[in-house]
Amino acid sequence: MSDTTANTNTNNKNTVKWGDKEKSAWFAEQTIQRSYLEDVVARLDRLKDKFQIEQYGTLPCAPDNYPLFIVKPQEWDKQKPTILVTGGVHGYETSGVHGALSFLETEALNYAGQFNIVVAPCVSPWGYETINRWNPNAIDPNRSFKADSPAEESAALMKAVASLNTEIVAHIDLHETTDTDNTVFRPALAARDGIEQEQWNIPDGFYLVGDTENPVDDFQTSIIESVKKVTHIAPCDEDGKIIGEPITQEGVINYAKKKLGLCAGFTNSQYPTTTEVYPDSPKATDEDCVKAQVAAIKGGLDYLIEKT
Repeated sequence: MSDTTANTNTNNKNTVKWGDKEKSAWFAEQTIQRSYLEDVVARLDRLKDKFQIEQYGTLPCAPDNYPLFIVKPQEWDKQKPTILVTGGVHGYETSGVHGALSFLETEALNYAGQFNIVVAPCVSPWGYETINRWNPNAIDPNRSFKADSPAEESAALMKAVASLNTEIVAHIDLHETTDTDNTVFRPALAARDGIEQEQWNIPDGFYLVGDTENPVDDFQTSIIESVKKVTHIAPCDEDGKIIGEPITQEGVINYAKKKLGLCAGFTNSQYPTTTEVYPDSPKATDEDCVKAQVAAIKGGLDYLIEKT
């Protein structure tokens, strides 16, 4: 979903980092554009007879406080591997949130016999409501999954996952790459940090970001093959790259997840991946994007079932 919210001081030529005044001015410009309670919490309420829905924190942000929820199996089996699915780390990436919810509504119970599936469908509810990549303090939660995190959203999720006291075997983090990455986010990033940001080629289609240190190529392949049944895979550019990174196979690039403080890196899972859907594609609808996220989760779980 495109972010049309205005931003303060987003000229790439700006060479002075934002201070508190500029961050406050940016925050004052943000407006509520949709409802977390209606779109997310209400759907979770309807799942209470099928799963444990636990509040793991609250994000204070005037005039509202945002409750944070994690979904767990009704019966936890220590003998089963645990899978973590996260959505809405970047609140503006709509299909990540709705893909996580749709998976819970349509598919999660089909895998309950094999896994303990844990889902945090909307990690950044303020970002969801205001259609923002950043949190209210102009911090990117998906660069903040590290010790002493400056982002409350990231810190709360890490604490909640640690409280499970179990190994996370696979972590599937649901994201989007949108046209507004170039028109809104990167100009805002340039202004905030006082560093010019080059625009990147927005790939038309679905792709994955694996972990440089732990690429688990076959796992990524299984997800790509599953998503192909729903929507198209992003082609690489003329240099064999996607968003500036070389592909390792069709539709897959790798990042150093832990070093960059990415969500899919903090769990130290054996099988990490980050999905990237392109909602602005003329070849895909919003429904296609949600289905692609669900297909990605299924592709990863089917691989793990087959492997064992």
